[in-house]
Amino acid sequence: MHSLAQEIRAFSKSALKKQCTRVTTLTGKRIIETWKDSTVQVVEETVQPEGACGYVQDLSLDLQVGIVKPWLLLASQDVAQDFDTLKKFKVTHILNVAYGVENTFRDQFVYKQLSILDLPETVITSYFQECSEFIEQVKAQNGVVLVHCNAGVSRSASIVIGYLMSTEGLRFDDAFALVKNARPTICPNLGFMEQLRNYKPCSEIQFNGITNT
Repeated sequence: MHSLAQEIRAFSKSALKKQCTRVTTLTGKRIIETWKDSTVQVVEETVQPEGACGYVQDLSLDLQVGIVKPWLLLASQDVAQDFDTLKKFKVTHILNVAYGVENTFRDQFVYKQLSILDLPETVITSYFQECSEFIEQVKAQNGVVLVHCNAGVSRSASIVIGYLMSTEGLRFDDAFALVKNARPTICPNLGFMEQLRNYKPCSEIQFNGITNT
């Protein structure tokens, strides 16, 4: 039997299995901490594991629909995947700005899809004109458009706020209050909030034909 002294002398750090610690922040950002050369190395994890989030996931359905305007609705992906709710609110078009959420009823509704990441560094304002054009054309056709992301609190809310600022000339505070009143759970991430506060909308929305994308 080896003595403790022998085991200590035979110890080699190179034989140890490398370990790392994954930390998820409240904003959902994941970082990896590893030991290297007696110091802690911290890097951001660029590939998000499936289901990663910085909070306890609520697996219950969220079928609350925020009526921002008679032709403009805001909700989560749950509503976009619930046919009865869509028909109840007379939805004709769906603007999907989620990441990784498929369009469920392609034969029943006209879709526009933009895969947007809910990260503070995402330039959410770069999507405003394209989304506003789609919403305005739905309005002109007397349709009803549902705007959704995953949870219906950050990306889709920011798109709707940007739309109101672009087309109705509302200041950020007024547009935010209007959307918040329709769907109280909205909470754009800090990066989106800063962009919205500084957003200077174009004076005119250009119209292109609606395509099923």
